[in-house]
Amino acid sequence: IAIVGKEGEAYKSLLEDDASPDAGKDKKPAEKKPETKDNAEVKTVSASVKISLPAGAKEIRMPLLSDTMTEGKIVSWNKKIGDAVKSDDVLAEVETDKATMEVVGYEEGTLLYIGVEEGKAAKINQIIAIVGKAGTDVSAYVAAENNAAAAPGMATEKKDTKEVVKSETSKIDGEADTSRPHTDADGRIEASPLAKKMAQEKGLDISKVNGTGDGGRITKKDIDGYKVSDAAMPSPDDNKPASAPVMRGEESYTDVPLTQMRKTIARRLGESMFTAPHFYLTMEMNMDSAIGARTSVNEISPVKVSFNDMIIKACASALRLHPDVNSSWITAPAGSETGDFIRRNDHIHIGSALALPEGLIVPVIKFADRKSLSQIAAEAKELYAKAKDKKLQPDEFTGNTFTVSNLGMMDIEEFTAIINPPDSCILAVGKIKETVVSRNGKFETANMMKVTMSCDHRSVDGAVGAAFLQTLKRFIENPVTMLV
Repeated sequence: IAIVGKEGEAYKSLLEDDASPDAGKDKKPAEKKPETKDNAEVKTVSASVKISLPAGAKEIRMPLLSDTMTEGKIVSWNKKIGDAVKSDDVLAEVETDKATMEVVGYEEGTLLYIGVEEGKAAKINQIIAIVGKAGTDVSAYVAAENNAAAAPGMATEKKDTKEVVKSETSKIDGEADTSRPHTDADGRIEASPLAKKMAQEKGLDISKVNGTGDGGRITKKDIDGYKVSDAAMPSPDDNKPASAPVMRGEESYTDVPLTQMRKTIARRLGESMFTAPHFYLTMEMNMDSAIGARTSVNEISPVKVSFNDMIIKACASALRLHPDVNSSWITAPAGSETGDFIRRNDHIHIGSALALPEGLIVPVIKFADRKSLSQIAAEAKELYAKAKDKKLQPDEFTGNTFTVSNLGMMDIEEFTAIINPPDSCILAVGKIKETVVSRNGKFETANMMKVTMSCDHRSVDGAVGAAFLQTLKRFIENPVTMLV
């Protein structure tokens, strides 16, 4: 993989197959195969792989930016070919399965080569750039790397079929449909981050915007100048009586390319649902005292405390008393001598599920049992803001030992959630609803809230989960006990 020696020493002979006098001893001569097109291609690739990177040039590869990341999409390049690069410069912004993160090259020199265009994805450890001395020619090395990558399957390039599909009848007056933007190799619409944000804020379907940037890329200008056309609106048929108008329509659909986040959600939750045997426990809780306590707390708290913050604190306090719920089922690797086991966590890290347009992400409140309500509220607010801006760091959305998913603010009374690995349990929280209850022989109204806990039956039994919910209920219905 490398040769070390004195400067100027001849070394090329070491690279020859027969350079060593002992080469070929104790080996049977290889059977000579007839020269074919495939053999010639493989020989060409083998020869090209021997081309080394010019002296002083350094590769920059796609880093592993999260524990579940398999590839990263280049959102934007902060440098262009020919620019000077310092070791601490942020070269590019990369969209992972969790957030948009910065890539620092840690190399100095001139940017000689960009291997992945904006809007396209690169696998982990794939070369995305080369930095070196100005004027260095790296084209031969790049060509060799590309040939080597294609060699195993000798696969031919396939045309991307993941594009926005529209009916032929959507063409008006015989004109071609020019509203289709350019898509990248993975079928994702090529648009600047600002254009995507503006389209979302205006409620526009970005797939209908015509891109005028390089290669059909959608820019801010395209969003500003886009107007919804009514040319395709159905019109009445003149041959029919006015009393019986004919409504015309057409079948159509849109294929939505998967984001890195959506791919990970599908994979991880699919594995969870079909690997962990789920069971569900539902309990109703009286929130009257919690409502009063929250009002009193917010009179003195430096940051506004939400009901979700109170639930996170209550869960953390209950987990301290029920460590079996604060656990993970660990599946041993194949061939392991230890076998599967249950890991009971001594620390309590509460994940709080947050819905984003791109999918679901779970910021984590670390050591939640040791923090006050105002500390939890402040930290949660900061994490939610970073998540919406795609600025969460890996340690801020990993390490959860228990998760809370709250849809009460969206008028959902109750639901069940899929366990968020590596947790054994997840708590699904519904809305607070005014309900008629019987108390001391009289009917009164009370503010009630339903919670449903999904449990992994491999590590948590029904009685263990039920006991946890009873403790949680006591904390929620008498919040002052969480402060002890």
